[in-house]
Amino acid sequence: MPKDMDVAKRVKVIEWLKTEVMDYTARLFKSLWEGSTTKVMDSLASLIVSSYILGRRVGISYEDLDNSILDKLHQFKKEGHQLEDWYQDISKLEEHLRKR
Repeated sequence: MPKDMDVAKRVKVIEWLKTEVMDYTARLFKSLWEGSTTKVMDSLASLIVSSYILGRRVGISYEDLDNSILDKLHQFKKEGHQLEDWYQDISKLEEHLRKR
C-alpha cells in the first residue's frame, strides 16, 4: 500500500472513531433519560472501548492510558474532588483498576 494511502486510511479511521465516541455519548445520554440500566451499561462500555481504541490510533498505548487514568484519579483525590469526599468513588475506582 502506498504511504499516502496508508496515511489517508489512518486519518479516516481516526475520524470514524471520533464519530463513534460522539454516537455512544449521545446513546448514553438517551439511555440515562430512558432509565434503562442495560442500555446505560452498553453505552458506557462502548464509549470506553472506543476511547481506548481512539487513543491507540493516535499513538497512546493501552498501558499508558491506564497509567494516565490512575494519575488523574490520584490528582482528583489530592485536589479533594467532591465525589471522593461524598462517596469515595475516586478511591474505589483507583482500587479497582490497581487490582486488575
